[in-house]
Amino acid sequence: MPPFPIEDDQYLNRDLSWLEFNRRVLAQATDDRTPLLERVNFLAIFASNLDEFFMKRVGLLRRRIAQGQTHSASRPGEIPPTTALAHIRDFVYEMQLTQAHAWTDQIQPALAEQGIRVVSYPELDEHEQAAVDRWHRDEVFPILTPLAVDPGHRFPFISNLSVSLGVRLSPEQEPDDKTRFARVKVPTVLPQLVRVDTLAHPDRHPDDHDCCFVTLASVIRHNLDALFPGMTIRDVLPFRITRNAALEIDDEETDDLLEQVELELRLRRFADALRIQVNPEPSQEILDLVSDELDLTPADTYERPGPLAFTDLFELGGLNRPDLKERPWTPVVPPRLRDPESDLFSVIRERDLLLHHPYESFHHSVERFVAQAARDPKVLAIKQTLYRTSRDSPFIDSLIHAAEEGKQVACMVEVRARFDEEKNVQFARQLEAAGVHVSYGLVGLKTHCKCSLVVRRETIDGQSALRTYCHVGTGNYHPKTAQLYTDLGLLTADPSVTQDVALLFNALTGHASGADYQRLLVAPSSMRTAFNELIDDEIDHARNGRPARIVAKMNSLEDRQLTRKLYEASQAGVSIDLIVRGFCCLRPGVPGLSENIRVHSIIGRFLEHSRIFAFGAGNEDFARGRMYIGSADWMYRNLNNRVEAIVPIDDPEARRYLVGMLEVMLRDHRDAWSLRADGVYDQRFPPPDADPDSPEVLGTFGSLMRQAVGTGDRDDA
Repeated sequence: MPPFPIEDDQYLNRDLSWLEFNRRVLAQATDDRTPLLERVNFLAIFASNLDEFFMKRVGLLRRRIAQGQTHSASRPGEIPPTTALAHIRDFVYEMQLTQAHAWTDQIQPALAEQGIRVVSYPELDEHEQAAVDRWHRDEVFPILTPLAVDPGHRFPFISNLSVSLGVRLSPEQEPDDKTRFARVKVPTVLPQLVRVDTLAHPDRHPDDHDCCFVTLASVIRHNLDALFPGMTIRDVLPFRITRNAALEIDDEETDDLLEQVELELRLRRFADALRIQVNPEPSQEILDLVSDELDLTPADTYERPGPLAFTDLFELGGLNRPDLKERPWTPVVPPRLRDPESDLFSVIRERDLLLHHPYESFHHSVERFVAQAARDPKVLAIKQTLYRTSRDSPFIDSLIHAAEEGKQVACMVEVRARFDEEKNVQFARQLEAAGVHVSYGLVGLKTHCKCSLVVRRETIDGQSALRTYCHVGTGNYHPKTAQLYTDLGLLTADPSVTQDVALLFNALTGHASGADYQRLLVAPSSMRTAFNELIDDEIDHARNGRPARIVAKMNSLEDRQLTRKLYEASQAGVSIDLIVRGFCCLRPGVPGLSENIRVHSIIGRFLEHSRIFAFGAGNEDFARGRMYIGSADWMYRNLNNRVEAIVPIDDPEARRYLVGMLEVMLRDHRDAWSLRADGVYDQRFPPPDADPDSPEVLGTFGSLMRQAVGTGDRDDA
C-alpha cells in the first residue's frame, strides 16, 4: 500500500487509517502461524468490519456529498469526500483481492487437505447433487418468494447485507430479446453453508472430520427452474447490497429518545444503497438494471472472486475440529475470589480488586458482583449502565430479581448503541415491566461509561450506616464478548471513588449537572481538561530534567487537540508510547514534531479493548506514577459527545501489574505492528536469538495467558 495522502503535515486520514487496521486483521488470515479455522474466522471478521465501515463511514461521506461538500473538506486539512471515496475504493479493491486469493489459493485448499471441502454446486457428484436437490425441494423451495419486475410489479425492496439472485428469463417460446427480470432473495433463516455430506449420507455423524459444504446461494441458483416453470433462464447474477447506516436525526426534534431510536431503525432499513458486490464477469444487463434501480454508479460496484458474503464463513468456525483452532482458554478465577462462599463485599473492602478479562473470569467477578448484590438482603440499591450486552444477559436477570425483591434498581440503557439499538430497546422495555427505573440517557450525548454501583447497609464502627461499592470498567457488561475482548475493571469501596460514581448516576438519571468529581475523569465535563493537565505535567518534568514518560493504550486516536498536546510533549522530550488497536491519526516519528512518539497496534487471538492511561509523574519507577483505566478513547466524540468515565488506579500492586502488562505489549514481536510516519504499519517479528518464553516470541496474548495461570505472578489478585 503506498503512503497515505496527507491531510496536512500533522494528521493521517481517519478512514484510510481504519482501512490499515482492517488490513492488519486480514494479515491474520494469511499468516500460517494462525490455526487454519482461525484464519477462516479472520477472513469473516475482515469482511464484517468492512461491512460496518461502508455502512458508517462511507455512508457519512456520501451524506456529506449530498449536502454539497463534493470537493471541500468539513474542516481544514481533511481530504474532501470525493477524494476520500476514490482512495477508499482503491484500498478496498486491493484488500478484497488479497482476501479472495487467500481463500481460493491458500485456505480453501488447506481445508480440503484436512477433509473440509467448500465447493460450488457443479463440483458435487451426482449423488451429492441429488441429495442437495431433495433438500432444496423440501426445506428451501417453500420459503423462496420470486419477485418479478414488470409494469405490474415494482422493483422489490432489497434489504441490507442480503444476498440475492437477479434472474433474466423469458417464456420458452419467446426469443431471447424478450427477456424479463426477477429477484430471488437467499433466505437468512437457513444456514448459508449447506452441509452436503450429511444430506448425502444421513448415517454420517456431524462431527466426522470429512465434510463438504456448498453455499445456499449456489443451491438455489441451480434449482431456479423449479421457481420459474415454463420459463427459460437466460442469465443469473448473484449480488449483495450494503445500505447506509449513517443517518442524521436531531436529538432536539423529539422528546422521547426511545421513539427516536425506533424511528432511526425504520429509516435505516430503507436507507440508500452504497455498494453492490458481485463476482467476476457479472451479467452486465442485470447489473445495470439493479444499479439503476438503486441509484448506484460503477464506482459503487465491487467485483471480486470468492464468496459474496465472506461473513458466512463464520459457520465453519463451529466445526468440532479443535486440531484446527487455538487451544481453548478458560479464564482463571482471581485468587481472592476462589472461595465461592466468601463474601465478595468483604473482599472488596479489604483492598481494591483489579480485574483483567478474559485472562481472569468475568463470570466469577463482575457477574458475581451484581448477582450477589441482587440477592443480598443488606443491599438497598443497585445502579448500572448498559451499552451492549448479550440477549441472555445475566445482568438483566439480576436487575429484575433485585427489583422484584424490593430493592431500588436503576439502569441506564443506551438505546443508541450502534447496531444494538433494537436489542437495547427490548431490554429497556423488559426492565421497565419488572419495575426497574430505566433511563435512556441524555439528549445529545451517548452514555458509554461502564459503571455499576451497589448501596449496602452495614455496621461500621458499631453503627448502622450505608456503604457503597462500585465497578468501573473499560468494556461492556457483555458475558460473551468478555471471553473474546481484553478489558480491565476495578472493584472498589473507596468512598472518594464511589461518591463520584453516585454523582455520575445522578447526572444520568436526573437533572443533575455541573458535578464536582473528585477522582473520576468524566466526559464531557472534565476529562479533556484533566488529560491536558496530565500531559502538561509530563512536559514540565521533561523541561526540568526529571523522568517524563507517557504510555497510553486505547482503541482509536483521532482527537486533534490531544494530538497537538502529544506533539508538544514529544518536542519537550517526553517519551511517549501509544498502543492503539484501530485507527490512529497521529503521525509518529516525524523529526521536529513527533520523534519521541512510537505507535504500536496489537492484533491477534483476542480483541484488544482495554483503555489504560499511564503518566510517569517525574518518577524513576514508572509504577509510582499516575494510572487510569476507563471507557474512553482519545477521540473527539468520546471527549465531547459521550458520557465517559476514567477511574484512577491507586493500589501499588495493581499499578505494578498494569506496568508489567504494558511492558509485555511494548516488547511484543508476535502480535504487534508499528506505525510509520507515512501511515503504513510494519509487522514486527521476533529476533532470531529471542528467548522462546519471552514476550517477543509468545506475544501479548501468549505471555498474559501464561502469567494468568502461574502462581505468584499477580500479587494484587
